Amino acid sequence: MKKIFFLIIFISFSSCSALKRPPLSDSVENKINLYVKKFAPAAVKNMRFYRIPASITLAQGVLESGYGEGTLAKKANNHFGIKCHKGWNGKSIRHDDDAKDECFRSYKNPLRSYRDHSLFLVDRDRYRFLFKLKRKDYKGWAMGLKEAGYATDPKYAEKLISLIERFNLTRFDE
Repeated sequence: MKKIFFLIIFISFSSCSALKRPPLSDSVENKINLYVKKFAPAAVKNMRFYRIPASITLAQGVLESGYGEGTLAKKANNHFGIKCHKGWNGKSIRHDDDAKDECFRSYKNPLRSYRDHSLFLVDRDRYRFLFKLKRKDYKGWAMGLKEAGYATDPKYAEKLISLIERFNLTRFDE
């Protein structure tokens, strides 16, 4: 009877671990690693200038752009899902998101998207409190972005934190 009890506990524990961090296919894992390698220099450069942790920027880029393979990333070089908002005078693209046919920013290249992401956070009052956090506080940044309304996904912060930890993105915050 004890053996069966411990077996049930073991299986339950194993299942819970798998639910928290589902395995990625090798190809997805490789694509994410390639994405990080390609855009880490831009994230680090922007971190030095704008004080946004590179780990956060990279995790958001991976998540929002589908590691560079999402529609907005491919058609508009928009790696952060940034909508047009008031005052946007640049090019745009229409895309279904929370609502049908929403306006999203379009960029000449992904590096402009990376820079605009930093400016977007720096220039908006609702994100101002984030800049009081330490650069290495990626969990605070992730939860703060969700709290400030960056994304509507209720698990947004958890997803960012998972990506940062899984791919050791904090190495770029040094």
